[in-house]
Order: sequence, then C-alpha cells, then structure tokens
Amino acid sequence: MLKKYICKFIQKIIKIILPLMSYIFINLRVNKRVINYLNLKSFSGNNKYNFSKIINDLNGNEKIIALDVGAQGGFNSDKFFSPKYNHFFEPIMVEPIKEEFEKLKKTYQFIIDKGLWSSKTKKKLYILANRLGSSSMYEPDKSSFNLYKIKKKNFVNFEITNTIEIDCETMDEALKKINISKLDYLKLDTQGAELEILKGMKNYNPLLIRTEVQIFSMYKNVPNWTNLVGLLSELNYMVCEWKEIGSHATRISAEMDMIFIPNYKTNSGKDLIIKNENKFISLMLIFGQLDLLKIILNELQLPSYEKIEKFKDRFFF
Repeated sequence: MLKKYICKFIQKIIKIILPLMSYIFINLRVNKRVINYLNLKSFSGNNKYNFSKIINDLNGNEKIIALDVGAQGGFNSDKFFSPKYNHFFEPIMVEPIKEEFEKLKKTYQFIIDKGLWSSKTKKKLYILANRLGSSSMYEPDKSSFNLYKIKKKNFVNFEITNTIEIDCETMDEALKKINISKLDYLKLDTQGAELEILKGMKNYNPLLIRTEVQIFSMYKNVPNWTNLVGLLSELNYMVCEWKEIGSHATRISAEMDMIFIPNYKTNSGKDLIIKNENKFISLMLIFGQLDLLKIILNELQLPSYEKIEKFKDRFFF
C-alpha cells in the first residue's frame, strides 16, 4: 500500500516538472531523442518478465513454427523480441543469395534457397553489397533518400553492386516441399515484396505476422502500403502494433514494422485463436502484448486467462 502511495506522489511531481524538462530538452535539441528513447523502453518494457515457464507449460516440447523471409543475419537477429525466447521456435529461413544461404546452412535445419512471390517465376534481385539487408526485388529510388534522411555521403551504401536472377515460388509451394503443414509465426522483411509474398499464402494461417511496411517507399514501383494492410484485413487479421524504423523527414514514420494477429472480432479469427490457443498465447507473451491478450482471452472465455492475470503491461507505465 505504501509503495502505491509513493508511486502516485512521484507521478504528481513528474507532471509538475515535465513541462520544464520539455522546455530544457527542446532548447538542448534533444527532445525527440528523449521521446524516441522512452518509446523504445516502452516497447521492451515487458522484457522484465520471463514467461518461459508459462510457455513451456503451454507447449511442452512442441516448437513454434516460424518462417523468416529476409533472414540475413539469422533468426531474430535484430532482437525484435527478447532472445531468451529464441529456443521456443523452429525457424524456417528464406535466403536466395547463395553466400548468405551457405552461412545460414551451418546453423539452421530448414532453409529455402529461393525467393518467395505470388507465383512461380524468375525475378531480378538488386544486390546492395554495402548494405546487404537492403537488397530488394525492387530498384532503389534515389529521389526518396532525402525523405529517409540518408546523408549524401551514405548514398554509396544504397548503390546496386550486382543484379542476379533468382527462382521464385509461392509460400505454399515452398513450405509444402519441406513438409511444413502449419505455420505459427511469419516475419516479412523484403524491402517491398511483402504484398506479393502474402498473395502466395493460401494454405497457411499464421497466428502472428510481423511485416515491414513502407508508407513512402525507398524503392521504385512498390505497391501502395494500403494494399498490404488491406489484404491482411481481408484475410481476417488486425494490426496491434507498429514500430518505427529509422529516422525520417516526415512527421509520421515512413517505414515501420507492423504486427498483425487474427481478428478475434471475426468468426474465422476467433476460431483460429481458439484452435491454437497455446501457441497464440505464447506468441503474444513473447511479443509483450499483455493487455490485448487479456482482453482476447476474457472475451473468448478461454481458461488460460488466469495464467497471465497477475502480470501488468509495462508498455503503458
């Protein structure tokens, strides 16, 4: 009880001094940096918890099947969620660049050495050797670099150093070939090809999708981002989070990672969650979606609510 009163007192003090601190930060030109830092801390706030025991109890030895499209660097290499949960996943890596494929082969059991697309085809892949993770099936658009606050001295990092032709197939075809019948988690980071890849997903219903979205694309002829969000909505997914990537001249993020889950307000979304309750809960815990998870479990009257009821969502602190 005493701790509660102390916290409330400190909160009142902060409300009083915050305007003064903001004035100081603005004059020191660090206001935005402070905001970005606090936002980052909010996103990772629930990393304080360790849900490993709950996830173990829910799934036993069964792995969370993950498809990582844009796998350069390895699974969860950007630590989007806490690495302490990596061992709960069975990653399937997609990497059509031969040299990168060979690196991944040393670590991962399942690797797809083709590109993914909406149909079986051949596509050009523009290689950016100075920034390999930005290689794309779309050509970089130099006229957009200023929007992304890329300094002229760094333009060289986005120069095309090679162009290769790669074989592409649909996600359904690629997963069927390696006998994967079910997909729990899908990560897409392909610099513009996300929409075409999702068009090739007819037989799989991931419980959580993380996809890169470019509001203002840095590449030529990339479909409008609303097409991507619209398709996922048609597939009965809802967005539950987005996280800004990099720094931009626009006041909204030009590029972000979006998280989608089954829309529990629709019958198909509800059924998908109920049939895969344990994996869904595990993914929501790993990605720190505590308050939303509680609402969904409560609304769908799922008994697992009691397992997580005591945890407070630190994103909102």
